[in-house]
Amino acid sequence: MSFAQPSLKGRALRLLSQREHSRAELERKLARYEEEPGTLARALDELAAKDFISEARVVESVLHQRAPRMGTMRVRQELVQKGIAPEAIAEAVAALQATELERAREVWRRRFAAPAQDASGRAKQARFLLARGFAGSVVGKVLRHDLDE
Repeated sequence: MSFAQPSLKGRALRLLSQREHSRAELERKLARYEEEPGTLARALDELAAKDFISEARVVESVLHQRAPRMGTMRVRQELVQKGIAPEAIAEAVAALQATELERAREVWRRRFAAPAQDASGRAKQARFLLARGFAGSVVGKVLRHDLDE
C-alpha cells in the first residue's frame, strides 16, 4: 500500500504550524520537493495571499525570541538568514538599538554575579557579550559600570 506524498502546500503548512517562516525559508526548505517548475511559487503565493506567510510576523517572532538574550548584530544576522527584506531589517534593528545597553546589562547580570576582578575575567565577560551580538561600545559600557547603576 502506497501513501500519497504531501503536497507542497501541505508541507509548507506543516512547517508554518511549527513556527513562523519567511517565504525565502520555505522556498529553501521545499525546493527539493518541487516536481514541476513554478508549482512551489504558486503554492507560496496562495499561502501569502491567505496571510499564512507574513514577513512582519517572522520579524516579530525573531525579536520576541532573540532580543532579550541577543544583541542587535546577532538579531540582524538571523533576519538576513531568513531572507527578510532589508527595509524590515533596518526598522527592526533601529528599534532594538534603543534598548541595546539595558538588554546587554541584563544578559550580563544573569550570567555573571559580579564585575571581573582581573583582565582575563573582563576579557571572558567581554567575549561572552560580543558572541551574543552586542556592539563593542555597549560591551565596554556594561563592563565599566557597576551593577547598582
